[in-house]
Amino acid sequence: MTDILDRYGGELLGGLWDHVVLTVIAVGVGFLLSLVLTLLVVRWRRLGGPVFAVTGTMYTIPSLALFALLVPVTGLSVLTAEIGLVSYTLLILVRNIVAGLDGVDPDILEAADGMGQTRIQRLVGVELPLAVPLVIAGLRIATVTTIGLVMVTAVIGEGGLGQVLLRGFTLRHWDLVYAALAVMVALAVVADLLLIGLGRLLTPWQRRGRA
Repeated sequence: MTDILDRYGGELLGGLWDHVVLTVIAVGVGFLLSLVLTLLVVRWRRLGGPVFAVTGTMYTIPSLALFALLVPVTGLSVLTAEIGLVSYTLLILVRNIVAGLDGVDPDILEAADGMGQTRIQRLVGVELPLAVPLVIAGLRIATVTTIGLVMVTAVIGEGGLGQVLLRGFTLRHWDLVYAALAVMVALAVVADLLLIGLGRLLTPWQRRGRA
């Protein structure tokens, strides 16, 4: 293990950093777009069908085929990678955020209305906080999925640890291949644990309820 770190430590660290950046951008942008789409669906229910149809179609397109469609337009660039990565987060996040908002107890909503809260106040102060568990669940799935998909972007010159993995395959340095895979798995586990912690931090009432 020490020998691998001595030989490839810098390369693995650089690949890990690029991997984290690509993942954070994709999940962050995907979450913001999903939140907007969710609010539109909740406000106008007829939009639910088209939104789920489009995001579902984007999710089912194979990643290599999607990158092949994007490269002639956006080139071999970070933008190409991010468009593809973001598109795969939308269905997961929109479904979970919508389910979270729909799962809020109607009695709680009625109480908020009785207190004179506006629609925006109720959304921000009541509905979104109560939807946090399902939102976090969606973020966990989207994040771990994206960490795996980032590897595929190595085919267009990005990929973070995917580039390291590809180099290992090309040079037949199997120890580098296994090291890159181990770092990616560790990254996915750490990211998932961090999101679990964030979920607990944002839902203190659940901790009090269990206590």
